[in-house]
Amino acid sequence: MKYRNLGKSGLRVSCLGLGTWVTFGSQISDEMAENLMTIAYESGVNLFDTAEVYASGRRSSFVITTKIYWGGQMLHSVSDPHYLFAGLRGSLSRLQLDYVDIVFANRNDVNSPMEEIVRAMTFVINQGMAMYWGTSRWSAMEIMEAYSVARQFNLIPPVCEQAEYHYFQRDKVEVQLPELYHKIGVGAMTWSPLACGLITGKYSDGVPESSRAAMKGYQWLKERVSSEEGRRQLAKIKELHLLADRLGCTAAQLAIAWCLRSEGVSSVLLGVSNTDQLIENLGALQILSQMTPQTITEIDALLGNKPHSKKESRA
Repeated sequence: MKYRNLGKSGLRVSCLGLGTWVTFGSQISDEMAENLMTIAYESGVNLFDTAEVYASGRRSSFVITTKIYWGGQMLHSVSDPHYLFAGLRGSLSRLQLDYVDIVFANRNDVNSPMEEIVRAMTFVINQGMAMYWGTSRWSAMEIMEAYSVARQFNLIPPVCEQAEYHYFQRDKVEVQLPELYHKIGVGAMTWSPLACGLITGKYSDGVPESSRAAMKGYQWLKERVSSEEGRRQLAKIKELHLLADRLGCTAAQLAIAWCLRSEGVSSVLLGVSNTDQLIENLGALQILSQMTPQTITEIDALLGNKPHSKKESRA
């Protein structure tokens, strides 16, 4: 396992983390969840993006994150310290922990002034309930505003952004976040490296009954797979499978290693539903050395969607 600093903070995280946002609690049994946690931890994974899970081992040897969601009719604003405090306390109780390493503010609340959000996150850190805070699905402009507010009022700025990143979702992580990393030290923790399973090729011949796209609440994924754009993406995936064969790895391993080669990506969160998938995905580390400029150029040519940085645009 390789370890990287989370942005320019002092927190060291494994470059592959275990995400639990879909599979844990809905798609897999408690026994399977425990097996996955054990294999990940024994393989050197120290980053767990949690739902209600529990990891055995010394607390100091792993990094636990949790998210505070808001924006629904039943929820108060995240900038309400009482709601934030209660939400975090509930998470800590379920996790059987005294604190989390990172609490993420998921989706910026347009109804709350940025100062209130930053003050609220600073509050929970000062209470000893979290060590750092980060953002999830925020725009680069919003993250920059949070940083500026923190500096202006002597508050604590965010250390990282959680962003979707894969072959077909590139602009934010490759153009916007590296700029923030250099300016203010914000790192990227990315999720969905296999585009909800699309990249594995499982949807090449339709939607299997056991797949995520067949699950209740995932009609959007089913529609995406069968759309014209989805069919174009599946055609490119077939070509990428041939490249993976040539490199002696699986399509999933190639896709994850490709995500890890990106500047400023501190960790890639894996979403798995069985031990075989986890072991396969962890194998992506073995082919990182094959992410040569020549291979990257070949992948870019196949995808045809490489985003241009502002420097390139000016040139």
